Amino acid sequence: MAGPSSRQWSDHLVLTASLTLDPDFQVADVPPRMFGSFAEHLGRCVYTGIYEPEHENADGDGFRRDVLDLTRELGVSVVRYPGGNFVSGYRWEDGIGPVESRPQRLDLAWRSRETNAFGVGEFATWTRRAGVEPMMALNLGTRGVQEACDLLEYCNHPGGTYWSDLRIAHGYEKPFDVRLWCLGNELDGPWQIGHKTAEEYGRLAAETARAMRMIDPSLELVACGSSHSSMPTFGTWEATVLEHAYEHVDYISLHAYYQQHNGDLGSFLASAVDMEDFIESVVATADHVRARTGNTKRINLSFDEWNVWYQTAWHEQGPPDGWPIAPRLIEDTYNVADAVVVGSLLIALLRHSDRVAIACLAQLVNAIAPIRTEPNGASWRQTTFYPFSHAAQLARGRVLRVEPSSPTYVNERFGETPVVHAVATHEPESDEIVVFAVNRHPDEPVELTVGHRAFSDARAVEHVVLAGDIHAANTRDEPNRVSPRRAESTADGGTASLVLPAVSWNVIRLRPAR
Repeated sequence: MAGPSSRQWSDHLVLTASLTLDPDFQVADVPPRMFGSFAEHLGRCVYTGIYEPEHENADGDGFRRDVLDLTRELGVSVVRYPGGNFVSGYRWEDGIGPVESRPQRLDLAWRSRETNAFGVGEFATWTRRAGVEPMMALNLGTRGVQEACDLLEYCNHPGGTYWSDLRIAHGYEKPFDVRLWCLGNELDGPWQIGHKTAEEYGRLAAETARAMRMIDPSLELVACGSSHSSMPTFGTWEATVLEHAYEHVDYISLHAYYQQHNGDLGSFLASAVDMEDFIESVVATADHVRARTGNTKRINLSFDEWNVWYQTAWHEQGPPDGWPIAPRLIEDTYNVADAVVVGSLLIALLRHSDRVAIACLAQLVNAIAPIRTEPNGASWRQTTFYPFSHAAQLARGRVLRVEPSSPTYVNERFGETPVVHAVATHEPESDEIVVFAVNRHPDEPVELTVGHRAFSDARAVEHVVLAGDIHAANTRDEPNRVSPRRAESTADGGTASLVLPAVSWNVIRLRPAR
């Protein structure tokens, strides 16, 4: 690729790109809930993941301390629970009271046996210990308005009623104070227990929201959007649901998972193109309903399930036999290419932080997760842990809109795609700027020039890279095979120059020279 997007370097042509930082080019404040995760009763996410009383590293409540430490290091701000597909057949009352008295149930969603040893109270305790906000999902698949109100009363009412007094009797004197509630899960999907039409779900969501707000008007409520953008009802589902529920809810959800198909690395690396289009389409639909109905508030987005997930492998494996307890399900091992795509998806979310207020990486432990554990054994960070942790720990203040001038590469699914995908944040108090950038080119490095003359005294102080063998992964036996490294950068007045390796995640930090 010759011309303005490349230059001669030694004896070959090098791709070049540039971007400009300006404090006036603001998208929105960084949403604190952008860095959420998800804990479902799926496989080993909860049992032998979050909760394993027999583990030598478990605390007095049975929580694995190593997982708590990694959750804090990851920088998770909010955790959605208990599903996911699981919630659409869940009876929350099974998971309260003395553990020895709790019934075991068949979990139809993941064809497993649920012990209910971990329930609402354990989750509330764990979130406080981990320092994260709870996000509770309601069963609107097989249950409805009354059960939702009962759970809200159990969780949040201070006392003096049946359910709140029962919580106190179970040892939880203080309310759990859950502010954020999902009105069901993926009810547009035929795979979902209690699958509904948009009309059926829209009415139920509105009725449930109305009743819950009679108990507490300050709750924040998320309506189910489409399970993915390829659903045959996508667009019409959102429009119909919001026609019923717009005035009663605050957010509508989006779910999306990506994987590499048939060795097509180029299209996989461009997955964020699809995510950004998905976001913009849902925003357009929500704003259309707002205009048509004359509402004054705006519905924001909760992207409360997103990740890389090799669903093809899951479908080939199929559900387990014999209704096992906490089987090994969808325990994908992530490589460097997967981590770069996760980084690019994070960039897409931040670039739309004016409307995406909540996002949850699905899931937290073992099941398609950044954290892996072994029963009675070790825990380790997957490759995808690092871009999430970098963004969660370093994205502060305001999101800046950056539009890189970048060469393109051609891939089968999206055609010509910019090689460099980037976003930046600026924290006014410290004046620190952080640029998050991905080189999506499957083979070529890119020399990136960052113009920061609007921040006249800024200097590049750190460039961290995750790159290398795209097939490399961290495992139980090699937990540190892949980790970020520091790279060189050069500064010349109001610019910084650095090289983004092929298929790489990059973090560039700039600080005032003073």
